[in-house]
Amino acid sequence: MATTTTYLQGLRLDDHTLRVPLVHHDAADTRTIEVFARVVTPTGGENLPFLVYLQGGPGFEAPRVALNPLSPGWLGAALKRYRVVMLDQRGTGRSTPVDSGLLSQGNTHEVAEYLSHFRADSIVEDAELLREHLGASTQQWNLLGQSFGGFTAVSYISTHPESVHRAFFTGGLPPVTGHVDEFYSATFNKMRWLSENYYSRFPHDRERMRNAVELAAAGEIVLPDGEVVSPSRLRSIGMDLGRNDGWLAIHNLLEWDPRSATFAHDLSAQLPFDARNPIYFLLHEACGANGVVTNWSAERVMPADFHEDSTLLTGEHVFGDWCETVPAWQPWAEVARELAQWRWTPLFDPDVLQTSGVRGAATIYLRDAFVPFELSMTTADLMPGVREIVTNSHEHNGLRAMGDDIFEHMCDVAEGIRYR
Repeated sequence: MATTTTYLQGLRLDDHTLRVPLVHHDAADTRTIEVFARVVTPTGGENLPFLVYLQGGPGFEAPRVALNPLSPGWLGAALKRYRVVMLDQRGTGRSTPVDSGLLSQGNTHEVAEYLSHFRADSIVEDAELLREHLGASTQQWNLLGQSFGGFTAVSYISTHPESVHRAFFTGGLPPVTGHVDEFYSATFNKMRWLSENYYSRFPHDRERMRNAVELAAAGEIVLPDGEVVSPSRLRSIGMDLGRNDGWLAIHNLLEWDPRSATFAHDLSAQLPFDARNPIYFLLHEACGANGVVTNWSAERVMPADFHEDSTLLTGEHVFGDWCETVPAWQPWAEVARELAQWRWTPLFDPDVLQTSGVRGAATIYLRDAFVPFELSMTTADLMPGVREIVTNSHEHNGLRAMGDDIFEHMCDVAEGIRYR
């Protein structure tokens, strides 16, 4: 276990690299990976409790920090109360990253089996080993989960409720009962509303989008990397509606001729699920699969009106045809197909959540494109110690957009200083 210390703008940064089992709780499997975490301590804060930041995704590393300019935006508020642990979740950043080199390490099944150990349940066990490594008591160990990070925090409470003192959530709570199909059906309902709301403000953009989809279907939109953009890929720009100012990115994109180089370059920069973070595409549906097979869930449950109206935008949905049409995913195609048929183990335990006693707060967005409000509230009801803050003032990226305000609000609610 290696540790190095540096200083930046008055912050002490302790970098910890731990070697952990690839498969936890299986002594017969000797494979290991590295997990990296950076502990951020403010001046005079050596005795503060820890706050573990669980990044959204899956498949993205933790943010790198600075005080001037403040990055991430919630860091200043967090450092008033906590030492902040920036954990690169396994497979990301400096934690034995998953990249295309993995494909040369085994056959399709071996690569899929390896990736099956990169979900929230394994990230939780890595965090527990990190807690022990840091010598943190359970009264010192607190969680801040954004989006998929919130899913991971709920999995943490489901398996190690005794280890978590406070838990804070932004960007939704996972459905802990039911099939993943129900989750994706609900997200399409959100995207329908968000699409219609967008076109009500920019009515001319509807015809522009329809024209662009027709050109994509004819193979006439080609990205700089050679990708011939499919209609399903183009419609995924609806992901931008999950950000506070994402509507502007869509509006600006649709100003350009879809056959122009400007459109191609701007679209390439906006499209989600890129080659930098393969886990995001490969394990996206698996991150909410609580003991089920996903089988391209979003594609299967897409409503009839989305098939009929090409201007309805999709969100955080993956589609099987991308294995053929997206150059980044062509090498991963067989692995992606095998993972789509994987029987995933459960991640969440409703009974444990109800009795855990964990306290905290959850900021839940009314029109969240990615984690539907109704499902979040159902899970919140299972955690009576976690107080809800419901708002329509932000989209899914509220923590990034207004971090200090949101984090301070959650702390006040969790401490009983504010009631809502």
